[in-house]
Amino acid sequence: MQIPTMLRSNAPAAAQLIRLMVGGVFLSEGVQKFLFPEALGVGRFIKIGIPSPQVFAPFVGYVEIICCALLLVGLLTRLAAVPLLIDISVAILTTKIPMLTKSGIWPTLHEARTDYCMWLGLLFILLVGAGPWSVDERLSRK
Repeated sequence: MQIPTMLRSNAPAAAQLIRLMVGGVFLSEGVQKFLFPEALGVGRFIKIGIPSPQVFAPFVGYVEIICCALLLVGLLTRLAAVPLLIDISVAILTTKIPMLTKSGIWPTLHEARTDYCMWLGLLFILLVGAGPWSVDERLSRK
């Protein structure tokens, strides 16, 4: 049986640290969309103008939780990074770009630091894969 190229990785063991960082932050954000819906879930989606916030806020929360669980264990890691890259890109476009026009560059850069790190972390994971301490690695060895 041929192992999909998507599971193979040439990443160093330290890639686990990036997976833990990105997965931990997104997991927390996904859970908080349900714990604090007015501030971080439906209410926030209404505030920033996302259409159908009652549908998209829980959907995004579930995507974040599921994809982060996959990242944390290193299963289908590259595939899980794609929806999260879309998620963080939409977050940047809907929150940080409007802030830039309102508040200027320095406040925006301050507020965007986590988004920037998450975006680059996900791009790293997409490019190099899960690394040797992952389910993907175990599956690719079989």
